[in-house]
Amino acid sequence: MANSKEKSYWPHMILGFLGIGIMLGYWTISSAIHMPVNESNAFQSKYQQADMHINEIIEAQQRFDAKYRITLLDIHPSDFQPNKFLKRKHGEILALQKKNHLRYKVETLSGEAVNDANVSFLLTRPHTVADDQKFDALKADQGIYRVDFDLEKAGRYTLRLRVQKGDAIGFVGYEAYLKP
Repeated sequence: MANSKEKSYWPHMILGFLGIGIMLGYWTISSAIHMPVNESNAFQSKYQQADMHINEIIEAQQRFDAKYRITLLDIHPSDFQPNKFLKRKHGEILALQKKNHLRYKVETLSGEAVNDANVSFLLTRPHTVADDQKFDALKADQGIYRVDFDLEKAGRYTLRLRVQKGDAIGFVGYEAYLKP
């Protein structure tokens, strides 16, 4: 028979591991709560709304593409090269300055200027909404909608334009880069 005065540390170890597990669980949840979650703004709406109405968005884009065309004027390509190991494809990356003046031309497929469209512009950065600049109800001059904005931070930006004419909605987006 074993000596009853010998102490066993197994219950203490089990309670210690349980305490460590509870502390790590609390740390994981509290750090996840404090992490910022930024929503996609590809269609200038919350991603839940875009997800629920994606079929209507696609149909509105098709109606727009069947009647209208959006062209970015005064394109200045950037010499910025994205990480060569990224798997996603990049379009042309535009060069931005500290002070920017962008002009978008909206016209019918036959070349007539569209001056009465509801146009909004969103300047955003990938993975954050902290520096977003949104311009609503842009005015047209002979079908050309102008956006003026200033930038302070260098890095990648995304230029998103939304044009609504009746039940047709067109979206265009461009990647851009501001050198340090």
